[in-house]
Parts: sequence; C-alpha cells; structure tokens
Amino acid sequence: MLIGLSIVAILAACTQAPSDEKTAPAPATTAPVPAVALVPEGSAEDNKPFFDQVNAATAQNEDAGGRDFVDALVASGFDKAAMEVTKDATTLGDRAESIQFSVRWGDSCLIGQFGPAVGGYHSTIQPALGTDRCLIGETRPIDW
Repeated sequence: MLIGLSIVAILAACTQAPSDEKTAPAPATTAPVPAVALVPEGSAEDNKPFFDQVNAATAQNEDAGGRDFVDALVASGFDKAAMEVTKDATTLGDRAESIQFSVRWGDSCLIGQFGPAVGGYHSTIQPALGTDRCLIGETRPIDW
C-alpha cells in the first residue's frame, strides 16, 4: 500500500497545477479568395469565371436586357467587336422570355443566357460555329 501511495504522490507532483491564465484561441486562418479578373492571354475557360461574375451582377436586375449585358462586359474589358446578342423583344413586340449573348474567344465562345424562361442566368463555353459566329439565328446589331 505504501508503494501505491508513493506512486500517486510522485504522479501528482509531476502534473502541472491549473493556471488562471486563459489561453487565447488560435486565430482562424482563412485562405484568401482568389481575385477573378479578365485574362487577356488566357483561354475561354480561364475567362469564364470573370464572364460569370460580370453577368451575375448584371442579372441582379431582373429587367436587364441585352444592352445591359453587353455594356457591362465591355466596361469589364471584353471586346465589343467579338460580341453577339439576341433581340430583347419578340416579333410581336413582347419581351423575350430569354436572351443570349456571347463573346468570341479564339476558337471558343463564352455564351450567356438570361431570362425568366431559363430561371435566371446560365452560361457555357462552346466551340465557335463554322460561320465564325457563336449564336445561331438572328442577332441584333451592337451599334451603340
């Protein structure tokens, strides 16, 4: 029994008494969010995140039309001469249920679509058409 009490006393002496000091928690580390920007020498894939960022911001206005998307993309550095956009209105003069807009990027096309018929904003990258265009069908002139 004496040996058992001796071991307990030795172990008790080896433990550290509680301190009144509170240990501050380690600061939380968060990885910085990578900046999204136009990559002029990059591919369509490199530029899709920025294309989407610009268009998602424009799409916050549920009444945004083709010109709004084109103007926002131009203001963000995309080449207006490489863009196409569909009409905002039907042949009967009604608001189009969705519009499409694109930026030709090399042999690829960044294509956006927006409107209530498609549930907001969506995008894709597709190869350029054999006509060197991005959108099928009639588009409107970007003459502003």
